[in-house]
Amino acid sequence: MKWHQKLSRRERQVMEILLSCADGATAADIQGRLPQAPSYSAVRALLRVMEEKGLLTHTAEGAAYVYRPVMAADQARASVLRQMLATFFNGSREQLVAALLNEEETKISREELGRLEKLIRQAKREGR
Repeated sequence: MKWHQKLSRRERQVMEILLSCADGATAADIQGRLPQAPSYSAVRALLRVMEEKGLLTHTAEGAAYVYRPVMAADQARASVLRQMLATFFNGSREQLVAALLNEEETKISREELGRLEKLIRQAKREGR
């Protein structure tokens, strides 16, 4: 499922909010976190459309509906990463890592570099 390919900008924003909320979020929670938030009824309508697309589910908790993504956060990250690799890095993990390492605005700490080295060694051992 490549959910990110069929989402509008606003739907992507909602998914990002929901993926960051372990316990789900109400329409009011989502509206409060959206940049230049539309009206409450517009948020509810958007959530209904997203649920019809099979992206969200909801449960009634008290007087409110709590929305959750159907896809787990790790699945969503993997799906987006695969698409990003194909689109921006021609499928090359090496180019992706090089771009991250060459990023001027964010410095990679020695600890993070050590963890990356460990992951690379582990991948080599496992033949990945």
